[in-house]
Amino acid sequence: MSVVGRQVQRFNVENRAQKVISQTKPKPAPKYESNLRDLERVLREHPDIVAEQSRKNVQLDENLRQVYVTSKDVAIDPKGVQTQDPDKPLPINRSTVDEYEFGHLEPRTVTKGRCTLRQAVQFIANHQTDPQQWTAAKVAEYYNMKETLVKNILDHFKSFEVHLPDKNLERRRVLTRATTEAPKQIE
Repeated sequence: MSVVGRQVQRFNVENRAQKVISQTKPKPAPKYESNLRDLERVLREHPDIVAEQSRKNVQLDENLRQVYVTSKDVAIDPKGVQTQDPDKPLPINRSTVDEYEFGHLEPRTVTKGRCTLRQAVQFIANHQTDPQQWTAAKVAEYYNMKETLVKNILDHFKSFEVHLPDKNLERRRVLTRATTEAPKQIE
């Protein structure tokens, strides 16, 4: 259906486009009633505004003729080669900015009661590896934070753990399935 619809839309498109282009004046878009009321009010209050818009402003035209634009940004020597402006030197270091490990620049100093993302990841990982040694109280004391805040962080955030399956175990499962299903197929 879309192919047929596309062919109908494109039927005689050149002639229709030529017909629209050859019109002398385009048909204006319809105006809202509020815009028409505003236009009538302006014409009542200032009847000479239409004549003013259609008349050529000689002073403005003369001012525009006296304007010349010259560019002084680019310094070009007599041979036509562009030279560097000493007032606007190009940057010497053109290397890309290094990506930050956590996606943003870490602060140099941390206020009391706060921690950086790196510190938070570190104490979450420490707590996950050894929860008896790195308790919420010990972490709060070490990083100068409130114990309730550290407890909430440790309860609600965990670091990712990677579990790699044992390939031999998977092979054994496949073999046991094959041996248990084979007799059923024979019966």
